[in-house]
Amino acid sequence: MTNYLVFRILKGLLVIVLISVATFIIMRMMPGDPTYLLLGEGNISISDEQIEAIKKKWGLDLPLYQQYFIWVKSIFAGDFGESLVRTGVPVRQMIFEAMPVTLLLNLYAVVLALLFSIPLGILSALRRNSFIDYVTSVGSALGIATPNFWLGLVLILIFALYVPKWMNGFADSSFVEWLPFLDSADVKSFNKKYRIPPFGLRSWLGYILPVFVLASEQMAVFTRITRGAVLEVLPQDYVRTARSKGLSQRIVVWRHVLSNALLPIITVIGFRMAFILSGTIIVETVFALPGIGRLFTDSVFRLDYQVVQSLVVIFAILVVVTNIITDLLYAVIDPRIRIS
Repeated sequence: MTNYLVFRILKGLLVIVLISVATFIIMRMMPGDPTYLLLGEGNISISDEQIEAIKKKWGLDLPLYQQYFIWVKSIFAGDFGESLVRTGVPVRQMIFEAMPVTLLLNLYAVVLALLFSIPLGILSALRRNSFIDYVTSVGSALGIATPNFWLGLVLILIFALYVPKWMNGFADSSFVEWLPFLDSADVKSFNKKYRIPPFGLRSWLGYILPVFVLASEQMAVFTRITRGAVLEVLPQDYVRTARSKGLSQRIVVWRHVLSNALLPIITVIGFRMAFILSGTIIVETVFALPGIGRLFTDSVFRLDYQVVQSLVVIFAILVVVTNIITDLLYAVIDPRIRIS
């Protein structure tokens, strides 16, 4: 087990190094010059000497291999450098400011998806070819096929235009007069105070729509994986033996079926958590959330080398660590893997 862990760590380090080199080269190959972005569009009369001075200040005049090793050395020292766009602002500070938004967004989405998807997947497998199974399968297919950006834009349209009109219309209708504990002004005040914002993050309500968008796709994937894993375990001999002993359906499912069907579920969860950035880039851009995904896209468009390179390395480390933890969880859940 120790040799396997050491091998995985060494292989992960090699992957991180290769990704950092590839990112460094790709960013330098992109069209545009960050020097002119630093100068701004209005500074046309800048001399060549001033341009060279700016490049020297930021180390852009050095050979590429020297720039790379300087950057790697600063990362090992815990210093990600300064942003080229937000002059004087450390990259580490920018990442720490954006990281909580992305982590909370994905944490809420994964927890919400697991709370619904695992029971639905188990129920769908236990009642195979029933109405519940058909509805769950269709819902999972729609959840996987629906693009995140389209669902986000539809929700923005609904909660920005139609929901406030419906609430105000409800407050002005005669239906409020039938309920003595409701007042038209109270309904409008509640609508204004607790209205779900269609974009931005002014309060905790701003998490509702993006979390729902992220959780919808993850819920669809987790449900299908759970259903398939449970269906594969149900015909096994140890399940029939447990039922023949007179154990209740709940004990058989949760103690014998689910515990042996967790491997593919954990694999998918680890995969989704490892590639946390790919899902949040679109969602954070659509809902204008100040998270890692939006910081990454803005930095790419502005050729902010330090930010892009640091984020790519951080998420490469996240992918490697998540995969190692997932493999170790295999041994905890299934003793056969531990023995082998």
